[in-house]
Amino acid sequence: MPPTAVAFDLDDTLAVPTRDRRTILREAAQVAGAPPLSRQAYLAAHADCLTEETREPIFAALLSDHDTSASPAAVARAYRELTAEALRPVPGAEPLLDRLQGTYRVGLLTNGPVVAQHDKLRELGWSGAFDAELVTGSLAAGKPDAQAFEALLSELDTAPAETVYVGDDVHADIEGAAGVGMVPIQVLFEGSADPHPEAAAFVDRDELATALPGVLDEL
Repeated sequence: MPPTAVAFDLDDTLAVPTRDRRTILREAAQVAGAPPLSRQAYLAAHADCLTEETREPIFAALLSDHDTSASPAAVARAYRELTAEALRPVPGAEPLLDRLQGTYRVGLLTNGPVVAQHDKLRELGWSGAFDAELVTGSLAAGKPDAQAFEALLSELDTAPAETVYVGDDVHADIEGAAGVGMVPIQVLFEGSADPHPEAAAFVDRDELATALPGVLDEL
C-alpha cells in the first residue's frame, strides 16, 4: 500500500545542533548559577518528563542532588535558549518539506516539553509548516508509547500502514512507529544506532533531502 502521509522526528532527524549538547548544558548551568550537571543524568530525567510543559521538572530533579540555590526555571530557560539558537536544519530539509507537501500529508511528532520544542520550531521558522505538529508535552504519553503515535495518526487522518515515520532513535522512533503498524524509516549518521530490523528502509541524514523521495516512491 503506497504511503499517503510522511511524518518526522525533529531532533537529530530534521535538525541538529551546531554545538555539542554537553557544552550547551554546561553553559546553561553557568548562566543560571548552577553547579555542573551531568548529560547522562539529564537524559534520564528527560525520559521521565516527556509530557511536561517545560524543562523545569527536569532541572528540579537534577538540582535536587546538589546543595544549590539555583533556580530550575532559570536553568531551563538558559538551556532552552541556547539549544534553540544552536539548532540548524539538516541539508535541504526545508525544500524537502515543501516537495513532500505536494504529494503527502506531512506531520511532526517530537518528544519533549511544549515550550522547548515549540521554541525550536520558531527558531527554525517551521511553526505551522506541518499538517500535524505534535509535541509530546501536550499529549498523554511520549514516544515510543502507542498513544503518541495514535495521536499523530488521528491528526493526519491516515491509516498506520499508509503512514511513514522518519526518525533516528531505534526505540522511540523505529520500534514505536512499527508497534502501531506505521512504516518506519531509520535515519543514519556517524554515531547513530545500527540499522534496525524493523525499519522498512534506511536513509543517511546528510542525504535525507535527496534520497527520501525516492525511498518513498519504492514503498
